[in-house]
Amino acid sequence: MPVDFSKILVVGVSSRALFNLEEEEKIFREQNIRGFREYQFANENKLLKKGTAFPLVEALLKLNTHVEKPIVEVVVMSRNSPETGVRVLKAIEHYNLPISRWAFSAGEPLAPFIKAFNVDLFLSRDEKDVQKIIDSSDCATALVYDPPENFKPETDRVKFAFDADAVVFSEESEIIFKEKGIEAFWKHEKENEDVPLNDGPFAALLRKLSYIQDFLPVEKELSPLRIAIVTARNSPSHMRVIKTFRKWNVYVDEAYFMGGWPKAPVLEAIGTHIFFDDQDSHLSDSKTKVPCGKVLYKTNSILKNYEKEIIVEPKKEKKK
Repeated sequence: MPVDFSKILVVGVSSRALFNLEEEEKIFREQNIRGFREYQFANENKLLKKGTAFPLVEALLKLNTHVEKPIVEVVVMSRNSPETGVRVLKAIEHYNLPISRWAFSAGEPLAPFIKAFNVDLFLSRDEKDVQKIIDSSDCATALVYDPPENFKPETDRVKFAFDADAVVFSEESEIIFKEKGIEAFWKHEKENEDVPLNDGPFAALLRKLSYIQDFLPVEKELSPLRIAIVTARNSPSHMRVIKTFRKWNVYVDEAYFMGGWPKAPVLEAIGTHIFFDDQDSHLSDSKTKVPCGKVLYKTNSILKNYEKEIIVEPKKEKKK
């Protein structure tokens, strides 16, 4: 009987995002594939340490213990060959992760396999792979950073946190802010308060998470799957966000309208398993507190022109 993927959250995770393979990546770059293969064979029984995405994957898979049929599937996707990927498979077994699907492409790009595996969210340490997937698919995709030190995640609940503009929502309002300033942005958002914001690259994922909550045997307010919005928006631009989620029929557990204040302390207080944002100015500190993923812009995005802006301390009125 065919699998109904509309009722399953499919997460694709690269081996480098799931496990700490930075030493191996360095060897590959310095000694090429031959040196990398020899190192992997020689260290085949050396256990890999947990990577940035490990706490998220572990917590997500535990959601399946609440239901009769799986609502979460994880696919490990790697440019390793099957033989050099043995250490990854051994680590999965050691940590008792109930993962049964893998994609070892032996150097081939991973982008074409996103659709083949019906992936809703892909996490990777490879910026080129992430950019290709963002440019060629509708999959929510992020470039994950190094794991934060001393991060102690919950294991009985899983917590997602998202920025708003250019992540959950489209770039439209963000572009107005960048090109015309905060006053023009506030005016636009107030005038369009009852007009739902357009979808951003993570809108479909947010809807899927909200939909998956319905399959858990508890009310959404008590769900072990929690969703938070942590945005630099504030009054008078906040109501459009809330009304948009109502129009989308999406339940969001928590929302923090920061008005340009630092996000890291709030994210640490939430204890989120992962936070998605599009700007280095917010991620530079946040990634030291909680696992983070950067949402890259499409190659042809106007916002690419603003990526090299000098990062300054946020002012109270600054939006993002």
